[in-house]
Amino acid sequence: MDRLAAIEAFVRVAECGSFSKAAERLHSSKSVVSRQVGALEAELGARLLHRTTRALTLTEAGRSYFEQAVRILADLAEANASVGQLQAAPRGRLRVSAPMSFGFLHLAPAVPDFLDRFPDVEIELAMNDRYVDLVDEGFDMAVRIGKLEDSSLVARKLAPARRTICAAPAYVQRRGIPASPDDLKAHECLCYSNVGLSQEWRFARSDGRPWPVEVRGRLHANNGDALRAAALRGFGLAVLPSFLVGRDFQSGALVSVLDAFMAQDSAVYAVYPHARHLSPKVRAFVDFLAERFGPEPYWDRPEAAARG
Repeated sequence: MDRLAAIEAFVRVAECGSFSKAAERLHSSKSVVSRQVGALEAELGARLLHRTTRALTLTEAGRSYFEQAVRILADLAEANASVGQLQAAPRGRLRVSAPMSFGFLHLAPAVPDFLDRFPDVEIELAMNDRYVDLVDEGFDMAVRIGKLEDSSLVARKLAPARRTICAAPAYVQRRGIPASPDDLKAHECLCYSNVGLSQEWRFARSDGRPWPVEVRGRLHANNGDALRAAALRGFGLAVLPSFLVGRDFQSGALVSVLDAFMAQDSAVYAVYPHARHLSPKVRAFVDFLAERFGPEPYWDRPEAAARG
């Protein structure tokens, strides 16, 4: 058995979720790929894949082996690249996961500029607000926003993600401007439901102590664009990132309140599985995004927001 070929066959099957699709990627046949994976399982003495007529999933042993096998193949690819001077020339398919609103507004416009700069790279961009397991789902990297939990992933900060409480001028004229976070209890609040405590908004006192406030509202949504639409209609107050509403502040369609109390502990990050032997395509894309967004992102600059 060609052990390396069998490992690659297993990894591609796990990534594709199909022997047929894996065979296409490997320019092989389904029967050959199936025999390679079977031989690998026989040598290891463990089943790596659950096979049914409807689905193909990793066993517990398969998931653990997959994580190690991906690293082995990545290290081998990196070694081969260094011999052929491919380090200086990013190439290949780059699979990127990103949240919907940020992905549509800021990442999607950036991708063509990156592809112009690196003609040997292809990008597969998947935008979804759910949490994505990079290893299990075969992504090279992800763009994530918020306060990152402890993880085995490597994270690089791309830009701050300033949070604001915003409302339409008509709303604050009708209901008044809250003078302190506790005043929000008397307001209609638009709640983002993709977090654990959607009805608890976090503020900070002047001495830095946390100031959580429980709010109420009739609209809950798992997407910031939906909350922005309701805020623009004058329906209530929403906590939204400035990358989503920067142009609305510039045009006067929205105004911000309670800026002095808003806790700022969020950022835009690039996350990826491996720090050692980082592939050239991932490194190039992360560097490109850090350069494009930076510590003072264009969406927080009034003149850039005006240009859109």
